[in-house]
Amino acid sequence: MFTDQQLNEIVELLTQYDNNTKIYLGCDSVVNNTEDKKKMGKYATVAIIHLNGKNGCKIFSSISYEPDYDLKKDRPKMRMMNEVMKVCELYNQLAPLVDEYDISIHLDINEDEKHGSSCAIKEATGYVLGVTGLPENKIKFKPHSWASSFGADRVANKGHSVYRKAA
Repeated sequence: MFTDQQLNEIVELLTQYDNNTKIYLGCDSVVNNTEDKKKMGKYATVAIIHLNGKNGCKIFSSISYEPDYDLKKDRPKMRMMNEVMKVCELYNQLAPLVDEYDISIHLDINEDEKHGSSCAIKEATGYVLGVTGLPENKIKFKPHSWASSFGADRVANKGHSVYRKAA
């Protein structure tokens, strides 16, 4: 998922800040048609490091592309679960290196059934709990999952990371 260089950068960054620093993991995707009319998902997986819990943040990201096989555009269960699997993969890659920090997983899934992403809520919750061992309160869904809904969304749609440090 993340390169060794990115992991080293994260660990190095964390040594500069106290343990009030928080880590938010998220993933979002966009679907586009290829030239031969196949659907491809562009997945942006992010680790957002909230410096000292108050001093701005740094976003690390990874982009991947995979075929999109969802049959119903308004109920993208497979794509939602791919996002969940990617963010859990990142958690399992990063957690052993930074276990003293508060980490939460933000999923781009809405709990409200009137939204299409809600079709994956039960499976997503079970998958995250089973694969990461995190307590349920460390899993955030829309509208509280800003790391995926805004951070990863920006990377997926703009294709770059941002750095912002508060004054």
